[in-house]
Amino acid sequence: MSVLSRSRTAKIIGGLAVVGVSALVLAGCSGSSTPAETGDAAGGDFPIDCNAAEPAAYTPEYSSSSTGPASGLTYNIGTALPVTGNLAFLGPPEIAGTEFAASEINAANKGVQINLIQGDSGDTDNKAYETEIPRLLGAGATAIVGAASSGTSLQFIDQVIAANAVQISPANTSAAFTGYDDKGLYWRTAPSDVLQGEVLGNLIASEGNETLGMIVLNDSYGTGLACFTKKAFENAGGSVVATSLYNTGDTNFSAQIEDVLAQSPDAIALITFDEVSTIIPDLTASVSPDKLFFVDGNLKNFGDQFPAGTLAGAKGTYPSVDPDSTATFRSSLESFWSGKGNPALEDFTYAPESYDSVVLLALAALKAGSAAGPDVAANLQSVSGGSGSGTKCTTYAECADIIVGGGEADYDGVSGPITFDEVGDPTEATIGVFEYGDDNDYSWLRAG
Repeated sequence: MSVLSRSRTAKIIGGLAVVGVSALVLAGCSGSSTPAETGDAAGGDFPIDCNAAEPAAYTPEYSSSSTGPASGLTYNIGTALPVTGNLAFLGPPEIAGTEFAASEINAANKGVQINLIQGDSGDTDNKAYETEIPRLLGAGATAIVGAASSGTSLQFIDQVIAANAVQISPANTSAAFTGYDDKGLYWRTAPSDVLQGEVLGNLIASEGNETLGMIVLNDSYGTGLACFTKKAFENAGGSVVATSLYNTGDTNFSAQIEDVLAQSPDAIALITFDEVSTIIPDLTASVSPDKLFFVDGNLKNFGDQFPAGTLAGAKGTYPSVDPDSTATFRSSLESFWSGKGNPALEDFTYAPESYDSVVLLALAALKAGSAAGPDVAANLQSVSGGSGSGTKCTTYAECADIIVGGGEADYDGVSGPITFDEVGDPTEATIGVFEYGDDNDYSWLRAG
């Protein structure tokens, strides 16, 4: 897979842009992750400190005296995924992914048995995590899968670290985590928004748009992705002419819509969570849907929630490989999930990353011979292939045989090669570009 350089090799000429390829080796640079003050900007003012959005430099030290492989190890893994809150639509595919992985690991019966303890992250408005994280840790979980929202994860990451547990998120994309002082305990299977912003900004420019307005969730995810999108769009020759922020829990977005529309931008990026469902009707009354661009926090199948054609031609991005390459996984996941009496999955967003998170945790525990957080953390990079050596494998059972046999396993997951770097970020990832049809559902267009 190719590697995307953070320097650009092409700029807009006559309104045309080149969209970069979809793999990235992440590099750290100084900065912090404080969200912007709520407000709006028009006429070229930008209400976000983009220097603060850049990932900080931090290199954790890993230590473990435990040696494996494990035999008969029970691994208590908790999940803090969105059952409620503004990302609840992502809950079913993510939860299904974790349960499917645990079932396959347990069926393999190779050294590790997963005891999965499901929990609700909620969001920063309902704060479900305030009771759920203590419950999960109190139940003996030494790893937490979640949250989906970066802003929500930042509310409890220190609590997980203090408990010496691993936190691994299938969907956190804020650059804030790259340089977070986490003692090596935080990991993620989704790439930083340094990459998604690069792809999104260039996608918008490649459609011939010269000016851009943005409606942005005011948290580390929203403001960071807005900054990286702005940087790419401007590097391609465009100009961000309006940016309006809102907070989690807000229910009326008329002011944000009016602020952005007042500048008559060629295109509008909606960097939101499910609040977009409230924004869409008012916005599409004034803007052609092919001028709207969605992101991973709100790209979902809306179907008959809106009249046919409401979103026809709108595009969006999220970390994803070509769905054709995961068709077997999605079919197996759906059968597994429906077989447990659950409603059919409407979306599969971050299901592969959730599945891979649990498999990687299990492989690291197997290699360590321990389920203790620091022991697992010390082995996560190597089982992902991040050490630069190892035998490729694509299932827990296959990788476990390599580890038990004394070898080094390099797990390539459903979501991609992953290949963790030393701070727990995947170094290889794909951003998919999707387009909405007349049915208000999205389909794969290409890799970004």
